[in-house]
Amino acid sequence: MKYDEFVGQVQQRARLGSSGEAVTAIRSTLETLGQRLAGGAAGNLAAQLPQEIGRYLTESPGGTGERLGLDDFYMMVSVRESRELPEAVFHAKAVMAVLKEAVSDGEWEKIRAQFPDEYDPLFEGVEPG
Repeated sequence: MKYDEFVGQVQQRARLGSSGEAVTAIRSTLETLGQRLAGGAAGNLAAQLPQEIGRYLTESPGGTGERLGLDDFYMMVSVRESRELPEAVFHAKAVMAVLKEAVSDGEWEKIRAQFPDEYDPLFEGVEPG
């Protein structure tokens, strides 16, 4: 998936008014995700994404598999995105839905395996539309 397509899909699914808002949602979600992933998982995931997007997974401090509960994950996205929590949750789910379509099934399963069942709502994403 190309950069413009990824951003456009997030903008549409998250019902955002501009591509800039979509990029902010992508950055906020992927920086938090990168912080939560352990080992080389963030780098492996980033390698399957456009460089402009993949860097959000690897440039933020972390990558140590920090154990965050789902509520803490959403709160971090909310703070990074400077949005109210319900909006940030919706945006994070939209980003994850597009992310799932942008990477291989095998890579997605490796990422998903690092998260407890508590994270199911995040990984269910949102439907296109």
